[in-house]
Amino acid sequence: MTPFTKHTGIVAPLDRANVDTDCIIPKQFLRKVDRQGFGKHLFHELRYTDYDGTKENPDFILNQEPYRKATILLGRDNFGCGSSREHAPWALADFGFRCVIAPSFADIFYNNCAKIGILLVKLTSTEVEELFQLTKTNPGFQLTADLEQNKVITLSKKEFMFTLDKFTQDCLLKGLDQIGWTMQYEKMITGHEEKLKKEQPWLS
Repeated sequence: MTPFTKHTGIVAPLDRANVDTDCIIPKQFLRKVDRQGFGKHLFHELRYTDYDGTKENPDFILNQEPYRKATILLGRDNFGCGSSREHAPWALADFGFRCVIAPSFADIFYNNCAKIGILLVKLTSTEVEELFQLTKTNPGFQLTADLEQNKVITLSKKEFMFTLDKFTQDCLLKGLDQIGWTMQYEKMITGHEEKLKKEQPWLS
């Protein structure tokens, strides 16, 4: 996956709490097992007024300019709650989102996002509210998410610090999922296996 070090993008404000994974990607679109093509169904029931997704809801933020090209999503508490479906992060990534900012996230959703290179930033409710107000007064508001320095920066240079566990941060910075992280030690693993074959051949 693509390493995440620093990213600047348009912020799309989604002013809703408890956005669940069925809202992010409804169940009828979960028929595929690869990660491609889910972006067109992201927030399907909010983006469209018909079942087939041919009529856009003009009031929904992602159907408005310049938010069609947003790459940072701003949300409220408990973002990503509900089922454990991996398709929700896949849909966000396929649409183009690299970062989601909210006061809290569901644990499984949080881990699924990290595994495909989406940075989830936890800020306080007060800080998130401040960012929502900035999006209201500055259409097309942009932020920079700097993972190397653990901070979110506005164009006016105001900074919001965040924390991330070391393992997740290391994987995101290197562009590694958990399998990729393990394969960094392939030579050591192979060496250990060869040693075992010699010292305890009955195991193989």
